[in-house]
Amino acid sequence: MEFYIREAEWITEQAQISAIRQQVFVVEQHVPPELEWDGLDETATHLLAVAEDGKPVGCARILIGASIGRMAVLASWRGQGVGWTLLQTAIEYCRREGWLHIEVSAQTHAIPFYEKAGFQVSGEEYMDAGILHRAMSLHISS
Repeated sequence: MEFYIREAEWITEQAQISAIRQQVFVVEQHVPPELEWDGLDETATHLLAVAEDGKPVGCARILIGASIGRMAVLASWRGQGVGWTLLQTAIEYCRREGWLHIEVSAQTHAIPFYEKAGFQVSGEEYMDAGILHRAMSLHISS
């Protein structure tokens, strides 16, 4: 199935982005809503993965200063390259902004995914929303 990635405006596309994150994080992973909706979305850059039929299927958020997070792909679209394309698009966005040190807070099961993109573990395991995470970072060239 075909999809593309584009930047999305939180103010006008909040419902589409929120629906994906609600399904993946709150419903599937049992993240408490008060932790998912942390008040940082209004100032973040959002990426939206959109199927050829126009349906949003994944998202990611980039915070000022190069922190990539809230990467989520609907279950029916996993394993088709959506997450990888979102991550590569987010890295390229950071590069264009001149942010050459990128951070992610990776769920431990996703560490190999981020390592494949060049991220390295940069911290100890910690719990976030009841899920084990590790800090990871990537240094890129301009």
